Amino acid sequence: MVAQRATLQGRTADRIESLLSARLFLEPQLADGRLYFISSLSGQLSLFAMDADGGVPEPLLPPQIALQNPELIGGHSFFVLPELDQVVVMIDHDGDEVYRPYVIPLAGGFPEPLAGDTFEGYRSHLVDVDREAAIAYFACESRTEALVHAIRCNLRSGDVEELHASKYGAFPCAWSSDHTRVFFLDEYLLGDSILYEVVDGERKVWHGTPLEDRDEGREYPRPGFKSARVTSSDKGVLVVTTLDDDTGRPAFLSLDSGEMEPVTVEGIAHEGVGELERLRHLEGDRFAAVYNIDGCSWVYDASFDEEARTLTLDRVLVGEGDLADGMVHGLDLDEASGEFAASFCTATMPTQLYLLGTAGAVEPRTRERALGLPPHLLSPGEDASFESHDGLRVSARLYLPSPELGYEGPRPVVYYVHGGPQGQERPNFAWFSMPLIQILALEGFAVFVPNVRGSTGYGLDYTRRVDRDWGGQDRLDHVHAMTQVLPKDDRVDVERAAVIGRSYGGYMTLMLAGRHPDLWKAAVDMFGPYDLLTFMERIPETWKPYFELFLGDAEKDRDFLVERSPKTHISNIACPLFVIQGKNDPRVVEQESHDLVDELRGLGKDVSYLVFDDEGHDVLKLPNRVRCYDDITSFFAEQLNP
Repeated sequence: MVAQRATLQGRTADRIESLLSARLFLEPQLADGRLYFISSLSGQLSLFAMDADGGVPEPLLPPQIALQNPELIGGHSFFVLPELDQVVVMIDHDGDEVYRPYVIPLAGGFPEPLAGDTFEGYRSHLVDVDREAAIAYFACESRTEALVHAIRCNLRSGDVEELHASKYGAFPCAWSSDHTRVFFLDEYLLGDSILYEVVDGERKVWHGTPLEDRDEGREYPRPGFKSARVTSSDKGVLVVTTLDDDTGRPAFLSLDSGEMEPVTVEGIAHEGVGELERLRHLEGDRFAAVYNIDGCSWVYDASFDEEARTLTLDRVLVGEGDLADGMVHGLDLDEASGEFAASFCTATMPTQLYLLGTAGAVEPRTRERALGLPPHLLSPGEDASFESHDGLRVSARLYLPSPELGYEGPRPVVYYVHGGPQGQERPNFAWFSMPLIQILALEGFAVFVPNVRGSTGYGLDYTRRVDRDWGGQDRLDHVHAMTQVLPKDDRVDVERAAVIGRSYGGYMTLMLAGRHPDLWKAAVDMFGPYDLLTFMERIPETWKPYFELFLGDAEKDRDFLVERSPKTHISNIACPLFVIQGKNDPRVVEQESHDLVDELRGLGKDVSYLVFDDEGHDVLKLPNRVRCYDDITSFFAEQLNP
């Protein structure tokens, strides 16, 4: 043990670079014996391809162009069209999230804008593509007004057509086989949506009650539509909904009767608490059924019997064997070969690319690892779920240093708050948090990661509990964990505790540090909202209608928003604070963090500020990640003395 620990006694930065030597491999697409994927092979995310049987990855984009985190984009990051010898790829500028579709040849090249100047002035999302018809659907956010435009593009001819526009989404979610009928979703709050089509210029609502038709004070069902697909018969729409099951189930919307009919699911192999995330269409009446169970991915190859209204889960693709206890980052079927491509990772294993054969074989195509850090020295985490102050079960994990590292005595605690708030911390090595959790555990910290009320993954009711209550019951979940749960674990030392979070997690970090200063010796805020009033003024115009419903109206709810703003309580902060921000962030703009730092410095508080000029609402580029992780870990080490 002593010898093992001695080999790891280098600089913290060495360990960080060892962890980050494992490159990301995400969102694979398989076509004509070639694998296309997003990777950080060049030190920033870009698009690559290689032979499916193995080989050296080939870059498809010039090195100066960086792609963004697929989990933030909303839709496809790219789409391969072998029949047209092209790839459609969504590109922004260093994290500003002004995505625009470009086209490159299948072999790679310099990207050219799709359809000329059509998408200029929008923040666009590639919703889906009908590969056979070469028709793409986009949801395009205006950059000047609160309006989202549904746009259809013929990728062969370049013809573009605006289908509809709405300030609540107008997301083109399903279409008939001949594309004469298109169905749209408007979403007011998470799960609160309407499904409709536009006939002769008029909206025909198939399910849900439009906001303008609702009676004040009355509760309306939230259908929770997560995916929709017109069936091969064109007689109905297969959807995932929470109407009769809070965790999601398939249902069939008959286009004859207008009734939402239940669909029976057969062949479930998993157990545990979770949700049916989505049904992804593969071919014909074949779908990939994607479940999130206790934070881990289960994916089935499924077939839909329209007449029997039955979805049969025929084969487990992800969730067992080598692809267990982790998270899928893209899965694609090559219809010609019948093979699947998948990206998968766990809390201790970086993302890998796999081919899944027709006979069930799982063949790895990458062998990414943290250099010089054996997997058994990383922390898999353990279940640390608890009952909160009002009896609500809160899922959580505790990451402790490996016993082989030789640390003795109770470990100082880093309390990690995920973003969203309607998000979830999962065993996800591809996300920013997991390498940070691992380096902190290697450096002797215990890391506690709760999914408090408002998190996704535990049913729509659980997720809704943060609606118009930021900094309320969610904050009390954290306080309960710090005062009533963690003190009972003699392996951790809550007298040496720090809090850290990104985005909404940064907001909660500031609230916890300002309203409960006695709990913390240090805090790190990564691009968290500081003043909810200015935050809501500064977000993209298309986000404002949602946040007025989700968070509060700037005029009617002004007193509430002031009370729930970290700004109101920040003078109480007693611990050193480290603030991190991306200069190009459109979600929490740099001025928001700048205002926070100026206020604290004016009060004589201990605050440090790090701004990355070439990042947005994330830290993606390798030199920036190394700097960010190193500064955070060094800051905690100085304040908590692990």
